[in-house]
Amino acid sequence: MRISELSAASGVSIPTIKYYLREGLLPAGEQTSATSARYGEGHVRRLRLIRALLEVGRLPIASIGKVVAAVDDESLDLHHVLGVAQYALAPAVEPDTPDEEWTRARAEADTMITDLGWQIDPEAPARDELAQAVLTLGRLGIPADGEALRPYADVALRLVTEHEIGTIPFDGPREEAVEALVLGTVVHGRVLDIMRRLAHESVSARLLGS
Repeated sequence: MRISELSAASGVSIPTIKYYLREGLLPAGEQTSATSARYGEGHVRRLRLIRALLEVGRLPIASIGKVVAAVDDESLDLHHVLGVAQYALAPAVEPDTPDEEWTRARAEADTMITDLGWQIDPEAPARDELAQAVLTLGRLGIPADGEALRPYADVALRLVTEHEIGTIPFDGPREEAVEALVLGTVVHGRVLDIMRRLAHESVSARLLGS
């Protein structure tokens, strides 16, 4: 397909497609002349991935570049590609009190992960995110130990193992599996947050509404 057809198929404007090409986010098409090229379904998938990372994941272009580079690196297994995407999505956590209080919260987070038996990299940004949540909840007087947060872990694990991973086409082309894995990480995480907020409103209306 020509770039105009790629734009129509993906919903991405031609100037934006050209920008992604210049930035290396989108692989070049097959050159057919000095001024034109042809594109395929792989380019449509890649544009959908970029849009999800940008619009849903709210990642900056530099972080998207790291994710798509990992997607294209066939020397990386799917676990490492997913790690690149997850780490790119994680906000930087700068503890406002890097003291004993923060140290205890981080230790509590690490203990939770160990007790769950989960295999998490020691440098995973989510460890600090969990520690910050533990610290904040503790300051508010809300239980935030492993027992209190275990239901969240159980729900997350069940969703990932029974639903999200089950949608990945591992028996198909690698690029399709990798892109589906990254998209699932971004979009399913967003859906979970949205549905939880909707559930809050519904339960509040039923129990507290007039």
